[in-house]
Amino acid sequence: MRLLPREEKFFHYFLEQADIILKAAEILLAGVRAGNNKLAEAAADIVKLEQKGDEVIHEIFVKLNQTFITPLDPEDIHTLSSNLDDVLDCIEDAAHRMVAYRIEPIPGPVIEVCEIIHACAKAMVPAFHELERNGKVLEHCIEINRLEDAADQLVRRAVADLFANTTDAIALIKLKEIYEFLEEATDRCEDVADTLQNVIVKNS
Repeated sequence: MRLLPREEKFFHYFLEQADIILKAAEILLAGVRAGNNKLAEAAADIVKLEQKGDEVIHEIFVKLNQTFITPLDPEDIHTLSSNLDDVLDCIEDAAHRMVAYRIEPIPGPVIEVCEIIHACAKAMVPAFHELERNGKVLEHCIEINRLEDAADQLVRRAVADLFANTTDAIALIKLKEIYEFLEEATDRCEDVADTLQNVIVKNS
């Protein structure tokens, strides 16, 4: 029996962050599939989710400062929540960059990278469910790492194709930046997976 109870609500916060990321990724993907006429609306919806995510991370930091015994190392809680917040920020940044640049038509590889971001977000939700019950977290982390590698390869090919076939320098710069913003989102997803793996090793 514990003399001092652990505060378990941090798992709830992680899941809330992961759910928000999944919703943002779904909206981003739907936006790029629908085209530029829907992207501005999608970006506005993602802003609202990002604001909600900021509220959650604020609650986490407040709770962290008030809690004596935490279910994980406080530093790991801080890192995980910050990593999740970074993913959401990157999705928001990518959406706004696409709205600003209004590439027409939206290239297939852009949609494909958004599909990968969505797949990463889908893998995060069960990963945090498993973390709460000391379950099979690693298989979801491995999937996120695989997806991030696929995104890297896809972006490399897309950028190489840009330089080989695009004569409009401004269009080239715009698209290259969009790919970089989208790839950044997958990189931040990998950060979440890597931190989760470190947490599992530390607590095993």
